Amino acid sequence: MTIYHLAQLNIALMKAPLESPGMADFVANLERINALAEASPGYVWRLQDEEGDATAIRPFGEDVLVNLSLWSDVQALSDYVYRSDHTDMLKRRREWFDKVEEAHMVLWWVPAGHLPSVEEAAERLALYRRSGASAQAFSFRQPFPAPDVLTLESSC
Repeated sequence: MTIYHLAQLNIALMKAPLESPGMADFVANLERINALAEASPGYVWRLQDEEGDATAIRPFGEDVLVNLSLWSDVQALSDYVYRSDHTDMLKRRREWFDKVEEAHMVLWWVPAGHLPSVEEAAERLALYRRSGASAQAFSFRQPFPAPDVLTLESSC
């Protein structure tokens, strides 16, 4: 039984408004990529608005898109991001998004059943930017195990 889920936040600085011709291909692929995530092993939940995506949710500014989701573990998220058709979108990201100078992605563990808010996610990203990788905020480059794994290992 999973006691924790992996939360992930990533943000992207749009080069142009979503309604612009330059973003049309990105917008045209949103439904397909979201469906791919939802069908992926280990997927738990994703932030969405009434339209079925999160493009109207802009806590980081009008030009910044937010992706917030939950996964069973780091490997499941990594497989979706880097070993599925999602990689086609990653390869094209510079067409649609400017480089974010600070960290644009953060991972952290949440108790199963907890749905993180965008405010919570923003706090985790700020923590990661301020302090680097820790058990409270980390990245694919330096992942931390779920707290239940830490507890089990320390009791052996």
